[in-house]
This record gives sequence, structure tokens and C-alpha cells, in this order.
Amino acid sequence: MRIGINASFARKENTGIGQVTLNFLRELSAITKNQETSFVGGQARNKRLEFFVYVEEELPNDLKLPKNFIVRKFKPLWRRDDLIRKIWWEKHSLVRRVKKDRCDVFFSLYQSATMLPGEVKHIMLVHDIIPYLFPEYLNNSRKAKYYTFTRRAVEKADKVVTISRRTEKDLIQHWHLDPAKITVAYIDVDEIYKRKVSVSQSQKVLRKYKLKPGYIYNTGGLEARKNIERLIHAYQRLWRTNQESHWTENFPQLVIAGKLLPELAPLILDAESLLKKMNLTNQVKLLDFVPQKEMPALYHNAALFVYPSLYEGFGLPVLEAMNQNVPVVASKRSAVPEVGLDSILYFDPKNEKDLAMVIKNVLLNKHLRETLKKRGRERARKFSWSGFAKRFLNIVQDLDRA
Repeated sequence: MRIGINASFARKENTGIGQVTLNFLRELSAITKNQETSFVGGQARNKRLEFFVYVEEELPNDLKLPKNFIVRKFKPLWRRDDLIRKIWWEKHSLVRRVKKDRCDVFFSLYQSATMLPGEVKHIMLVHDIIPYLFPEYLNNSRKAKYYTFTRRAVEKADKVVTISRRTEKDLIQHWHLDPAKITVAYIDVDEIYKRKVSVSQSQKVLRKYKLKPGYIYNTGGLEARKNIERLIHAYQRLWRTNQESHWTENFPQLVIAGKLLPELAPLILDAESLLKKMNLTNQVKLLDFVPQKEMPALYHNAALFVYPSLYEGFGLPVLEAMNQNVPVVASKRSAVPEVGLDSILYFDPKNEKDLAMVIKNVLLNKHLRETLKKRGRERARKFSWSGFAKRFLNIVQDLDRA
């Protein structure tokens, strides 16, 4: 059996989909090395699995794939990295290669515009339907056209895999997909977040960003739906309250990591301008883009992690924080409560007072912080790349038997 995999996002390691792509390939290759990757097919004959990995750039050097993984690297004629190239690669270049390699099954590791002929069974991984729920993201005709192609491709796929029950419900409610063709498979975080951060690593990162341990931390981006503006207002409320009542002598800084792109406002918050306007430039630290290798230390040295997002298909930063033994307070909307369950303290992300109150409660209550840490560690163990990869192979087997 020949299985094709769209691994285009392997070239974007710092994105959530990039992490999913690389960790899925690592786990799939590990399964191949450690056990015979074959199963009894539809006509009761044993089938060996052969994987074709389609990429636009070379895979990372540390990703060593077995012999039954064949990497196909190619780019469309349009070389600029924009939507035209994306559409060309997904709808035309990729489809031609899949046909040429005579794939039986094809796995898109993200919702894409790829539509395949009927003889190729297509599995589509859908992370979320954010552009549908937040139409402001489709702010030009090219984006709207691409999203139309993507929705058609998702609807045409033989099987849809979602990374949360929330996304599954959204697809059923808003796109009217047949529940029978949807499977939920939880993802996990990159291995780097599971490792213990050394004292020297902490010191190096804290020194670089001029930070002291014990700050309030947020990462995940400055998009409007991430609700960072409301977090900043809640923090200002706490800071002013502390100045009046002095409930703590060393009021913690708010540290926000995320690429600053003020030219994309209002889709992305112009955080620098907002902080100047609110006179908070000394209290709130903006880190801009942070390399992934430094992220664990930033989580590890935080007093708590705050995630006020209005919508998430999963919410990887929440799971990253829990793996780094950091108490988490987060929005009670979308998929976040599904990921955190009772290991997180929740707030209404549209209620600034509620957000401020929950942060204050955690900062002042050491026992609560320790309880959240313990529950977070226990909850984080429930997620694994092994489970995700095995769920995929089960779907392939089911399609073969059908």
C-alpha cells in the first residue's frame, strides 16, 4: 500500500502545523523501525506500507526516515511564498505527483485545497475553521478564494480527522459534515517542552530578555482572536489595584511573546502602541518572535501562564505550559477546556474583571498554584504522538477494508 503525506509545513518548524508535521513523521518512522508496518488488507492479504513524503524544502537533518519513506521535494514554478504558490502546489503540483506515485491513500496534515481522483482515498486533518468563524481573516479576494477551495476539499475528503471535539462539532454544525466520516485524534507538544529546563538554560534565556523569574506569561500570537488587548487591560486593573492596596510588594511583570506586526492591525494587535497609550511600557514586556529552543525556559520561569483566547481548535500553548510545570489560567471557550479539563482555572475571556480576579487569586494562593501544577502534569501525560500516529494507521486500515 502506498501512502502519500503532505508535509509542506515541515519547512515552518515554529508553527503549530509545522510541529504536528515533524512530530507525526518522527513517530510514524519510529513505529516503522520498531515493528513491522503492515496489516491485513481488504482481501485478507498482508500489505506492506510505503510512504511518500511530499515537501517543498529539505527536511531537518535530525529527522532520519526509514527506507520505506520516500521523500519527494518539489516547488511550483511560482517561487514567491504566497497564496498563489500555495494554491498551485496544493491543487496542481502535488496532485500530479500523487498520481505519478500511484498512491492508494493520501494524508493532508492540514486543511488544504488538495482534491484527488476517486481512486485515491483522501484523509484530511482539520485543525480548525477559524476563517469561517472569523470572516475578518478573509480580508482580500485571494484569501477568500483559497478558503473556498479548502472547504470544498474538506467536504470531498473520504475521512476527516480533527484535533479536538470542538472542531468536530464546528464541522458538523457549520459545514454540515457527516459525523460518521470524522475522527478525533488529539495531538501533543514537541519533545522540547517535555524536557527539564536546566539552571544554565534558564539563566541564559532570562539574561537575553532581561527578565526575572515569577512573571505572568503569555504566548501564542497577537491575532485579534487571541484577546491580548483584554489581557493587557486586566493586567492594568491589577497593577492599579496593587498600587492602592499593596497586596504584594513585588508585582510581577506581564511578559508577552509573539511576532509584532503593527502593519497588520486590526487583524493583529498593535501591542506597542497600546502599551504606550496605557503607560504600561515599563510593566509589560513584549518579546517579539522567540525561537522555539528558548520557549521552554520562558514557560518554566513564569509564575503562571495566561491564555485568554476567544477561539482555539486545540490550544497548544496551554499543553506546553502544563508540560513545563506552570499553573495555567485560561479562557473557558472553544477547545481549551477540552485540553485542560480540571487542571486549569478558567475565566470568561470577554469579562475583564473576571480575568483580573482569576489571575489575582492564583498569584496570592500558593496552594492553588501547586494544585494546578500537579493536575497539569497529570493531564499532560494523557497526550502522545504515538496515540495520534496509531489512530492514523487505524483509519488507513479501515479505509482499506471498506
